[in-house]
Amino acid sequence: MRAEAAGDAGPWRQQALLGRGRWDADALRDVVRDYVVDHLAADDAVLVIDETGFLKQGRKSCGVSRQYTGSAGKTANSDVRCPSLSA
Repeated sequence: MRAEAAGDAGPWRQQALLGRGRWDADALRDVVRDYVVDHLAADDAVLVIDETGFLKQGRKSCGVSRQYTGSAGKTANSDVRCPSLSA
C-alpha cells in the first residue's frame, strides 16, 4: 500500500531498496530527528508513543513476531506498526 501511495505500480522497487540496501542506522536516526525537529517541534509539543498492535495467531504475515504489544499488555504474536508522521 505504501508503494502505491508513493506512486509506484507495485511494491517491488521499495522491497528491493529495503531488502538489499545498506543502511547506516546512525545517519538514518539523524535524518529522522532533523525532520521531526524541523517540522513538528513546538514549545508546547508532546511526544506520544503508542505501542498498540494487532494481535495475530500465526507468523505468516509480514511483521508478525513475539513482541510486546499494548493491545494485549504483554508479549504475544502481534504486528506492531509505527504511525506515519504528519505535521
